[in-house]
Amino acid sequence: MDFEAILKQRDIKPTAIRLLILKEILQFKQAFSLLMLENKLQTVDKSTIFRTLTLFHNNHLVHTIDDGSGSVKYSMCSNHCCSEIEDLHPHFYCQRCGNIFCQTLTKIPKILLPEGYLLSSINFVIKGVCKDCNK
Repeated sequence: MDFEAILKQRDIKPTAIRLLILKEILQFKQAFSLLMLENKLQTVDKSTIFRTLTLFHNNHLVHTIDDGSGSVKYSMCSNHCCSEIEDLHPHFYCQRCGNIFCQTLTKIPKILLPEGYLLSSINFVIKGVCKDCNK
C-alpha cells in the first residue's frame, strides 16, 4: 500500500510521523479512539498524535463519530469522501464489546427541516449487538 500517496491525495505532506500514524490507523478494523491510538503508539507524543488526527480530519482522511460515550471516535474516510452531508452514513455501536462499525452501505435518509433552519451535521448511531458478540 502506498501510504505517501494516500496522504498526498488529501493534500497532507507525508512526514515520517504522519506515515507512522496512518499505518497504525489502517490496522484498526473498526472505529478507534484517541486513547486506543495512543496505546499503539506509546513512543509518540500524545499531542503530536492529536494534532495529526486533527489534520487528518480537516483534510477528510478520517471522520469523527459521536457515539454518546463522551469520547470521540475516528474512522478512515472512503476515497471519494469530502465530509459533506451526502457522505454521511450510520454507525453501529455494539453494546457488548463497545466497538463501532461504519455502515457505509446504508445512507442516512434526507432530513427535511422547516424553512430558515440550517443543517450542519447529522449523528446517526444504531445500538445493538454485533455479529461477533451475537454468536
